[in-house]
Amino acid sequence: MQQASHAVTPGTASAGMVAALAANLSARWTIRHRVDADMAFLSTLYASTREDEMRIVPWPPEVKQAFLQDQFNKQHTHYLSGYPDALWLILEQAGEPAGRIYVEQTNSEIRLMEISLLPAHRNAGLGTSLMSALLDFADLQGLPVTLHVEPYNPAKRLYQRCGFLDVETHGYYVLMQRMPHGKAS
Repeated sequence: MQQASHAVTPGTASAGMVAALAANLSARWTIRHRVDADMAFLSTLYASTREDEMRIVPWPPEVKQAFLQDQFNKQHTHYLSGYPDALWLILEQAGEPAGRIYVEQTNSEIRLMEISLLPAHRNAGLGTSLMSALLDFADLQGLPVTLHVEPYNPAKRLYQRCGFLDVETHGYYVLMQRMPHGKAS
């Protein structure tokens, strides 16, 4: 499956998706667009998603930190060039950034690029709540949702519970897809 090349006109669809995601959050949470000042937080968030992996690597802390910064920079550049029309959203609790959700809607799909939360906010239902809102929005649009995930990532179980099926393998990642339920309006 190839990424669609034509994005939906920004505005209504993007605003609708942000509103759908925000409506599913508890009162403790807010969602906003990413700004340049978020880059340090995003780098820290990225590093937190790789803590388990880095724990077993026998490198000095400064080498690990440099490696993670380099990997974050590469991921960020890839996302910007590969998904130029994506929504880059920051999740906040009490005004403090706590996570991110990156998603792009095209004419043929909604691509979930990433949901990441700081460790203190994981396994509390927030990811499930965001996924539910995104899937409801996709159903209303009559669009499938696709994503890539590493086969060993614990989030893959969430995706399977939400109806995602493996489509194919791309290098280290599995492409998963969830077809829309119901009819588009």
